[in-house]
Amino acid sequence: MDYKKVAEEIKQALGEDNIQAAAHCATRLRLVLKDSSKVDQKALDNNDAVKGTFEANDQFQIIIGAGDVNNVYDELIKITNVKEATTADLKEVAVNGKKNNPIMAFIKVLSDIFVPIVPALVAGGLLMALNNVLTAQHLFGPQSVVEMFPNITDVASIINLLASAPFAFLPILVGFSATKRFGGNPYLGAAIGMAMVMPDLVNGYGVANAIAEGSMNYWHIFGMNVAQAGYQGSVLPVLVVSWLLATLEKFFHKRIPNAFDFTFTPMLAIIITGFLTFIVVGPVMRIVSDGLTDGLVWLYNTTGAIGLGVFGLFYSPIVITGLHQSFPAIETTLLADVARTGGSFIFPVASMANVGQGAATLAIMLLTKNKKQKSLATSASISAMLGITEPAIFGVNLKLKFPFICGMIASAVACVFIGAFHVLSVAMGPASVIGFISIAPKSIPYFMIGIVISILVGFVTTYAYGKRHMSVFADDDTSAGEVAVEINEDPETEIIAVQDELLAAPVKGTPISLKEVNDPVFAQEMMGKGIAVIPEKGIIYAPADGELTVVYDSKHAYGLKTTHGAEVLIHIGIDTVKLNGEFFETTKKYGDLVKKGDVLGTVDLDAVKQAGFDPTVMMIVTNTNDYEAVEVIDTLSADGNQDLLALSVRYEN
Repeated sequence: MDYKKVAEEIKQALGEDNIQAAAHCATRLRLVLKDSSKVDQKALDNNDAVKGTFEANDQFQIIIGAGDVNNVYDELIKITNVKEATTADLKEVAVNGKKNNPIMAFIKVLSDIFVPIVPALVAGGLLMALNNVLTAQHLFGPQSVVEMFPNITDVASIINLLASAPFAFLPILVGFSATKRFGGNPYLGAAIGMAMVMPDLVNGYGVANAIAEGSMNYWHIFGMNVAQAGYQGSVLPVLVVSWLLATLEKFFHKRIPNAFDFTFTPMLAIIITGFLTFIVVGPVMRIVSDGLTDGLVWLYNTTGAIGLGVFGLFYSPIVITGLHQSFPAIETTLLADVARTGGSFIFPVASMANVGQGAATLAIMLLTKNKKQKSLATSASISAMLGITEPAIFGVNLKLKFPFICGMIASAVACVFIGAFHVLSVAMGPASVIGFISIAPKSIPYFMIGIVISILVGFVTTYAYGKRHMSVFADDDTSAGEVAVEINEDPETEIIAVQDELLAAPVKGTPISLKEVNDPVFAQEMMGKGIAVIPEKGIIYAPADGELTVVYDSKHAYGLKTTHGAEVLIHIGIDTVKLNGEFFETTKKYGDLVKKGDVLGTVDLDAVKQAGFDPTVMMIVTNTNDYEAVEVIDTLSADGNQDLLALSVRYEN
């Protein structure tokens, strides 16, 4: 190998001055790139020295091979002048140097600020919900619980006090958390938050009325009339003030000598921030904050049930992007001024979406015969019903696609219903089946009906679709691993235990180790042990007797459950799912019983190669853990009838 030439070619393919840091391991170059979109992937794929590429953990990895990678790395360092790094250094560079979308970066900041204080808001919200239950009229009768049982009046009063505190003094919580996030002293942030809610100021909730009635008090500073207005329940003003405070503090730390820094930096940061808060920042941000809140309320009131249905439809996709992490800031603003806004429409929508995804996952739990998938779906569905949807969305529904879509539809239908009855939350809480505790008492029945609608629609549509099509849906991204759900209609054919077995070659060609495959998922045996074959002919054979449990729409892979219990994946080519079935033909369908040596389908190998794809065929035993050993018994050649793998079961002593 001409190491210098290879390094030059890799540099050109990656883009001029695009390498931020570089390291290598035993087989591959590990690079942090400034912009991965500049990579000429086709040039890398066509380079004979490059055995494969993939991205993981914000690193672009180029597989060169043991014994060669260190020499290519040395040449690459010389011609790029990039500083050498260890793999640990590279990981740190990848994390610290990662370029974020500005919108996502802003959302990440909001998330970092609000996640630490959410427990306090949730506690206050649930207590507020409990207070609503105790004081609401016509919930359990014509009178409230407190009126029916006067001896608990003081208990309700204390509960109301505890519930109101986090929202009344919200600027202190946000000031502490936000100033810490912006790199300042969080206690100074709390101090400026305290100043914004001092009792000497007109309460933030009454500022508009005080100005309208002419009862607002003013400071007269440098010829200006500065309103003595408080910021109880405010979010946006204190966020900006916290950033300003942290920026000033860092500014003075750099410029004031150490002997005076400790004394004068906090004082200067507080006094300057304080004056700017009440003179400029606070009033401007109050207008912006009120405008945002009024705009959301107007949007909700204008679009009504239809608008809420659209929001409900896309809520789960929003969760995938992470954009939902910005919602606490908006929701807190809506809840902090319930008298004006009526409450938050975001929480009810989130509840419908979460429950819809949970119901779809529950249907998969009943449909699948795959024990691992059933176990995951069981726990994930319960978790989603209680408000935590990540296991259901990412572990089950997205991989199968149709349950995720059915959950979206369920959410949309339920949200149209609750929108028609103006269901709003008056507190923060768990967006789940028990979310009714945070809903305005008069709307609780409609909220629960919405929950039932979401569950029924999500479950029925998912179950009906799965039963009708009886096919397997998988993730289109092979680099992330392909996960299949086996739906077996005939319980009598279910294999209880595995047996010793021999698997034949799925295609005629040259066998190679999985470790040589140019895909980390297969090479690292993430899906199980097996063997790969470089094909000579494009005819795909059944490696054993059994039932087809997977026939992909893209025709690039088959799943077979043998009569002896092996679960076998035959994957034709690397990343060939992107061809969407072009150059592939199949002679079998899902559920067909096949014999060893039967033709499953064909592939035009030349066309696949010309399209830039590796046609290597992988045969993986996906239930490898059920066996004592999965061993290769022939590495010289393969045909459609020659045994390649021996599966040995465990025998208990």
